[in-house]
Amino acid sequence: MPAGVKSHGSNPRLDKSPETGKHVKLRLFPQEPEGLNLLSQMAQQIVLATATLAEILGVPADEHGNLVEDMHNLEAKSAELHFALLTHMRTSFVNPLPREDMYALSRYLNEAMEKMDAAAELVALYKLDRLPKRAADQLEIISRQAELTVDAMCRLNNLDDLEDYWIEILRLAKRAERTHRVWVADMIADMKWAQYSRNRDIANQLVEVTKDMRRVATQVGSIIVKES
Repeated sequence: MPAGVKSHGSNPRLDKSPETGKHVKLRLFPQEPEGLNLLSQMAQQIVLATATLAEILGVPADEHGNLVEDMHNLEAKSAELHFALLTHMRTSFVNPLPREDMYALSRYLNEAMEKMDAAAELVALYKLDRLPKRAADQLEIISRQAELTVDAMCRLNNLDDLEDYWIEILRLAKRAERTHRVWVADMIADMKWAQYSRNRDIANQLVEVTKDMRRVATQVGSIIVKES
């Protein structure tokens, strides 16, 4: 491999783009996009999970079973994609990003999916027929974070386009933190201890999902800084 070329395929040599006049990186080796596709598919599982959890919250407790099983299947698919990415990174000669960055992105996405699965299972175990509106607000934020991430993962080989993604995910994460604080305050004011404890468990799982999505965006931001 030529001196100065990183194993993930980036090359320090720069040239000017004829369209913009800006310096752009040249690549000596073709990149394999499969890893980015796997990351995008993992984010898509979270999009699907938000829809499934919204369904769970909209039906009586005795109808939770099949929907929770659907959520378990989404979590299993996420784990399958995570391990497929690990295999791909070990066997691929040229990756679009450093392996440690791709692993971190995959781990955060998989952990977010695990927490979505846990939230669904807790709703069923606690036999909750309904949750406060703040739960729907959090699901809306998670869904938006995941949708943006689906697109961003496919575009990780063109980091110049991803700064807006990074900023927007951080904005949504801050909104989720505020929503969580208000939700907890409302529960303390309106609920008895047992009901509060059950609802707080769900609230904690959902806000942790938003934090995992923020970790994904922060990792992307780190990549942008390193590769600029």
